[in-house]
Amino acid sequence: MSLNRKAVLTIAAVAALAVGFIAAPSAFSQAMGEKTVMVGGAPMYPNKNIIQNAVNSKDHTTLVAAVKAAGLVDTLQGPGPFTVFAPTNEAFAALPKGTVETLLKPENKEKLVKILTYHVVAADAMANTIKQMIKDDGGEHTITTVSGGKLIAMMKHGKIELQDENGNVATVTIANVKQSNGVIHVIDRVLLPK
Repeated sequence: MSLNRKAVLTIAAVAALAVGFIAAPSAFSQAMGEKTVMVGGAPMYPNKNIIQNAVNSKDHTTLVAAVKAAGLVDTLQGPGPFTVFAPTNEAFAALPKGTVETLLKPENKEKLVKILTYHVVAADAMANTIKQMIKDDGGEHTITTVSGGKLIAMMKHGKIELQDENGNVATVTIANVKQSNGVIHVIDRVLLPK
């Protein structure tokens, strides 16, 4: 076998190995001792921050666009810890027609920041911690968000629910998506402060 053919075969083997790791990042991550959770068709890596993971979820493109428009990227890439209740694209789509487009306009940045920070808590609160607080408080636990607003956490059919200041209720659909600077809990509704 010629040197060139041997080099080509070596490069091909290395490329195939690399493609295998790219095609199966979750398996690679697990081999490295990390526990990933799939969100929006993408693995969420515990060694990456909230923004680094969220940009890969196809279910959170609206949330990521809103975070960018609000100028909160640097904050959510910071050390935290943060607990983020992350509404899906479907949750944003359920808002009255034109709401998202209006909120993304530069003149509405202050309102957008208030809504987004209403979904963030300055703590690393895993689901079991939230459930214990609900239990300790007799079935409802008040959470103060980064915006200064309040959410009421409660349990229904074994799932955490969050009630906003307007009485709307979101359910945690995927819990405990660990991040390097906190945790994400995926929710099925946009929470709105008063």
